[in-house]
Amino acid sequence: MNLSRLDLNLVVALRALLEERNVTRAGERIGLSQPAMSAALSRLRRHFDDELLARTGNAYELTPLGVALRDRSATACDLLERVFASQADFDPAAETREFTLLASDYGAAVFGAALARTLHQEAPGIRLTFQHSTPAVVENTATVLSTVDGLLLPHGIIDGFPAVDVHQDRWLCMVADDNPEVGDELHLDQLSQLPWAVYQRPYDAPAARQLSMLGISPRVEVWVQTFQLLPHMVEGTRRIAMIQERLARRAVRAAAVRVLPCPFEAVPVQEAMWWHPVHAQDAAHIWLRQRAAEVGATLMSNGN
Repeated sequence: MNLSRLDLNLVVALRALLEERNVTRAGERIGLSQPAMSAALSRLRRHFDDELLARTGNAYELTPLGVALRDRSATACDLLERVFASQADFDPAAETREFTLLASDYGAAVFGAALARTLHQEAPGIRLTFQHSTPAVVENTATVLSTVDGLLLPHGIIDGFPAVDVHQDRWLCMVADDNPEVGDELHLDQLSQLPWAVYQRPYDAPAARQLSMLGISPRVEVWVQTFQLLPHMVEGTRRIAMIQERLARRAVRAAAVRVLPCPFEAVPVQEAMWWHPVHAQDAAHIWLRQRAAEVGATLMSNGN
């Protein structure tokens, strides 16, 4: 399709129409009159050869194509905003801008907090927004990355996108302080005998991926969406969990748990900040990537 023949303002109108499902409200949202919005809808219907909005009683419902285009139009608008917000020069001391990063609670607490401190000192006009990453990041990486400034995620989960390494960590095993079945060390057979608490869904949890290489299927009793909940799911139970060492230091202060070395060679965590190539030449994003690398180097040198 030849984009030069398209009116990109229709993308904005399309998003408003599909999200509002009302011509008048969509027009008010983007500053167009009701007749102008109706004309935009007519043009969109001709282009897609689809009603997009179909009247049902006194309301409009989205057609199947309209449903499919709703998220796509939102992604397209976000991407266009980022393209046209790109800058050739960036002065961190004077600029105002918001960066949005997707991260697990581990990424936000360990690396994100350190990055936020650096930006607080060097760029007082910069705002950082952390959003919780979901499995959709893996299922539709390009689309998700195009709408944010970066994704904090270890190597080994996605590939094919540029990234800057930020720090390394190692896995430890965590059990309750009063677990009578575990002494000063864990044994390999206990990993299949004892129940587990894991991060994310049981079949794609970091613990499950590590143990699958040993031919062990963990018996998962609890799964949570934040790493920092794991200590509380282990405390007072027979459960085991795997947790990163940098979080483990906090875990032993937050709950009655203890951490032990894994009874196998766990693959270390190599955390990185991934980004979409659309940001490659944006001066502000280049500055963000440089700061991310520097913060990561400081974390590693300080052992924090």
